[in-house]
Amino acid sequence: MTLVLLAAALLAPTPVAVALVAVQALFFLTGATLGVQRTPTAYVFKTLVKPRLAPPAALEDPRPPRFAQAVGLAFTVVALLGFAAGALVVAQVAIGFAVAAALLNAVFGFCLGCELYLLGMRLAR
Repeated sequence: MTLVLLAAALLAPTPVAVALVAVQALFFLTGATLGVQRTPTAYVFKTLVKPRLAPPAALEDPRPPRFAQAVGLAFTVVALLGFAAGALVVAQVAIGFAVAAALLNAVFGFCLGCELYLLGMRLAR
C-alpha cells in the first residue's frame, strides 16, 4: 500500500499528491508511535492475508520496523514541507527516496529502515 500511495503521489497533480503524501504520513505516524501492527495496512494484512498463512516460526523485534516507519515519516514530512514552500523538486525527491525504500521492501523483502536501525545499534556498542 505504501508503494502504491507514494508512486501515485509522484504521478499525480500537486493537490492530489499532497493528499496522498499526507495520508501516508499519517500511516507512518501511526506505525512509528503505536507500532506497525496498528496501521491500516496491518489491518488489511491481518484480515485478508494472515489467515491464509502458517503461523510464524518466530516473531520479529518491533523496534526496527517502528524505526523504519519513523524514517518514512521523516521523508513524507520533508515532502509536505516542500509542497508547502513551493519547492516541488524537494517534495518529489523526498517522495522518490521513500518510493525507493518501499520498492526494496515490497520486491525484495529488504527493509532499509530496519537495516539502518540495526546498523545504528551495532555502531552504538
